[in-house]
Amino acid sequence: MQYFFVYILASKRNGTLYTGSTDDLMGRVWEHKEKIHKGFTSQYGVDKLVWYEPHNTRDSAFIRERQIKEWKRQWKLSLIETTNPNWDDLFETLNH
Repeated sequence: MQYFFVYILASKRNGTLYTGSTDDLMGRVWEHKEKIHKGFTSQYGVDKLVWYEPHNTRDSAFIRERQIKEWKRQWKLSLIETTNPNWDDLFETLNH
């Protein structure tokens, strides 16, 4: 089964946040870490995977991404800290 993911990256604990969605979480986070694409995340050093959520469809992931992007910052921080209180980089826990 194909999964789609919504994810949040951070520059550091309580740092700059970025929310995105993808069908290749490991590959997309690697691109952020390697600064493959010039833009917001490469400019601000946002490359630490601190939260992600799987979805069964591209549409549901996209809707959830847009929902989270509209949230207040504190809500995003609470979402992260619910499952990742130490703000660990979850990239290392993905199956490489």
